[in-house]
Amino acid sequence: MATDMATDLFEEHRSVLAGVAYRMLGRVADAEDVVQEAWLRWSAADRGDVREPRAFLVRITTRLALDRLRHVQSRREAYVGPWLPEPLATDFGAAVPDTAEQAVLAESVSFAVLVVLESLSPLERAVFVLREAFGFPYAEIAVVLDRGEAAVRQLAGRARRHVEERKPRYDVDPAERRDLTERFLAAAAGGNLDELLALLTPGVRLVGDSGGKSKAPLRVLESADKVSRFLIGIAEKGVEGVEFRIRELNGAPAIVVLTGGAVDTVVQAEIKDGRIAEVYIVRNPDKLLLLSAE
Repeated sequence: MATDMATDLFEEHRSVLAGVAYRMLGRVADAEDVVQEAWLRWSAADRGDVREPRAFLVRITTRLALDRLRHVQSRREAYVGPWLPEPLATDFGAAVPDTAEQAVLAESVSFAVLVVLESLSPLERAVFVLREAFGFPYAEIAVVLDRGEAAVRQLAGRARRHVEERKPRYDVDPAERRDLTERFLAAAAGGNLDELLALLTPGVRLVGDSGGKSKAPLRVLESADKVSRFLIGIAEKGVEGVEFRIRELNGAPAIVVLTGGAVDTVVQAEIKDGRIAEVYIVRNPDKLLLLSAE
C-alpha cells in the first residue's frame, strides 16, 4: 500500500480513533498521544493483508488506550481532590449529520458519563465505548479485545447496567440548557444570591477539579446554600481582566473563564426539571492548556 494511500486512510478514520481514545482516557493529550502511536504502528505495519483498515486501526488504538488506562489509573488514585475529564471542544457539524447519532456521541463525552466510566474496569470501559458510543458489533469488539464474543456480551451487559445505575438522569434540551447556563453566569458573576438560589435545585452538587494545582473545593459541595455562597464568594473577590465566553464543550454549553487571554476555569452545568442539578468546575491548569492554545 503506497504511503500516500496509507496516510489518506488513516486521516479518514482519525476522528473515530480520537473519539475512542478520548472516551477511554478522559484526557485530550493522552488521546492524541495514543492516536499518534497508532499512526506510527500503522505506518510501520505490513498493510498488504489488511482488508478492513478501520477495524485494524480501531483495534490498535483501543489496545494502546487500554495499556495507557491501566498505567494512569494508579496516578488517579493519588489525585488531589475530585477528578473530572479534560474539557473537549465539540462541534460535530457535518461530520455527524444524523441528529440521533449526534445526541449519542454528545452524551458519551459528557462529564456525567465520563465520570461514571472511571468506575468501570478497563475492559468494561472499552466494550462500553465501542458498543454504546460507536455501535461496533459484538463480534468485532471480540476481535479488538482478543476475547470470546460471549465474554464481550457479558462485559457489555455489566458495563451498561453499571452506567445506567450511576449516571444521573438530566434534561438535555439544548436551548434550555444554554439559556440556564447564560443565566447562571450572569447571576454568579453579578453576585446575585437570590437569582442563583432560584436557578439551583435544593440538592445541587458542585464538583471542582484542581488536581491540587489551583484553588477549588477538595470535596464535593452539596446543597443550594453551600454552592451559591461558594460562587458568590468567588465573585466578591473579583479578578481584573477576566473574560467570560460560552463554548460547546463535551457536547453541551460551558462557561469558559479567561484571565490574561488564557483559559483559567471551565464551568459546566447539568439541568434537571428546569434547574441546575450539578456544577462541574475544572481548574487544573494541565487540563486547560489545549483550550488556551486554540
